[in-house]
Amino acid sequence: MKIPHTLILLACSGIIARAVYAQEKQAPTVDQLVAKNVEAKGGADALQSLRSVQLTGKLLVNQGQFEMAYSQTKKRPGAVRTEATVQGLTMVQAYDGQEGWKISPFGGRKDPEKMSGDDTKGLIEDAEVDGPLVDWQAKGSTVEYLGTEDVDGTEAHKLKVTRKNGDVSYVYLDPEHFLEIRVLTQRVLRGAQVEEETDLGDYEKVGGVFVPFSIESGSKGSSDKQKIIIEKGEANVPADESMFQFPAAPSK
Repeated sequence: MKIPHTLILLACSGIIARAVYAQEKQAPTVDQLVAKNVEAKGGADALQSLRSVQLTGKLLVNQGQFEMAYSQTKKRPGAVRTEATVQGLTMVQAYDGQEGWKISPFGGRKDPEKMSGDDTKGLIEDAEVDGPLVDWQAKGSTVEYLGTEDVDGTEAHKLKVTRKNGDVSYVYLDPEHFLEIRVLTQRVLRGAQVEEETDLGDYEKVGGVFVPFSIESGSKGSSDKQKIIIEKGEANVPADESMFQFPAAPSK
């Protein structure tokens, strides 16, 4: 007996509809993914107990051919200081929660200089102890779930974070561990949009919180990215506010 084509089409349509419905029903929400991210990092209590963190290791540039000693200190609610040292010269970038500044001795500038608002954007993001997802509402961000996307062979959960300054970060979470494995940030610098891609891995616990010990970043699509390899992490280290603030002029 021949089955009418109309019945076959109706049956196929029903199967497809049920499959689509099941997929939509199983899609996680933003709140569920953020909760899993918080839990994966060590839980809300551990995150709140981590008031400051100091990371030390090495910074590799020029495709690993040039190595510098590296250190970064973060302190709540939003301060960060990063240093890279080689041959007695130390580059500094810091943000105290209000303004950013830098010392760039490799360019022959050994005095501290204040940074523009655009150049400070990256430091503001670096200062986040928890990352972009935790307490996103309190930070004035909006978050949208965009499904999954392949990240070097991993079907990662993709979340779009729009910050209150308008910059956008696409955060990719590992589907098994729910930790960040990639962050693609789009921001406007001096009137032009730039994209920076950061790959995160080798998570280790620092003060009960999982922190990435491998950080590779650079312009999207570029083969020349800098890599940070953390060798030691310390929780709640004493960090005086002055280390983040623009240095006072020496008295004459």
